[in-house]
Amino acid sequence: MRHGRNWIFITLVVLVWTAGWDASSVSGYSEAAVGRADSGQAQSPEVRMQSPVTAEANALKLEQQAETLYGYVTEGNINKARETTDAISRLFVLSSFDGLTSVEGVNALSGAIIDMKAAVAGVSVQQERWETAAARLRLAANSLAHPRQPMWLQYYKLIREDLNDMEQSAAGSDLTGWKTAVSHIEERYDTIRPAIIIARKPEEVNRFDAWLSYAAGLVSGSRPPGREELMNAVSQGREAARVMFGKERDEPALSLPLAPREYGLAGWLGAGFILAALAYTAYRKYRGERSRWQLF
Repeated sequence: MRHGRNWIFITLVVLVWTAGWDASSVSGYSEAAVGRADSGQAQSPEVRMQSPVTAEANALKLEQQAETLYGYVTEGNINKARETTDAISRLFVLSSFDGLTSVEGVNALSGAIIDMKAAVAGVSVQQERWETAAARLRLAANSLAHPRQPMWLQYYKLIREDLNDMEQSAAGSDLTGWKTAVSHIEERYDTIRPAIIIARKPEEVNRFDAWLSYAAGLVSGSRPPGREELMNAVSQGREAARVMFGKERDEPALSLPLAPREYGLAGWLGAGFILAALAYTAYRKYRGERSRWQLF
């Protein structure tokens, strides 16, 4: 009987010890789980504190690389130019420019990068093509990074000078000079067009596109344009350029005078009649004033 009680006592001790171990295990597991949860919660604010790269920062970095690329191209450093072009392409793919430009602007920037990649991918080095593509990309990246004062606005003075040359050619009916002036505008505009698309509304860009196409086509038809038609085209070009570059409306400027009109015999007779009528009126007034003074 006493031996049986000992076994009962030992059994109870074992059960109590086992229950204690299970409780400590559960407690330890719970504490570890809570600790891991707390650790995860402690890491999440750190993750949130790592703010993503902003669109403005992406644009500034892209501009910096485009500047570096332009320097390599002008120096003739082919290998560095190709490496930088690839880096720009990767940066563009991985970056977001939301809020900085329109869909058309992003497409224009992408097109400038593709043109640069095509230029550097050629077997032979065409320095002029490289420089033109690098300048186009540089201006586009600058327009994205500095929308308030982009570099492409400096082209306004050059295009105005080309428009003045067009006016000179129109005044002298010099179609060869007209073609040369239009060609200069086309070259300059081709360089800055991606940058303009990034910064301006589509309708402003389309307006200048349409005018430039019209001006170039005026002298390519079978019928030579008249002087007044050319002068009107210059006036339209000035207005389209002013709007696109965001300039205030200029004060009315004197344009080149048109050729004097031929009035013919009827015109001269009419002018003589008017002069005679004015002279007679002046004479009557003079006689009347003289008579009035003679009464005293």
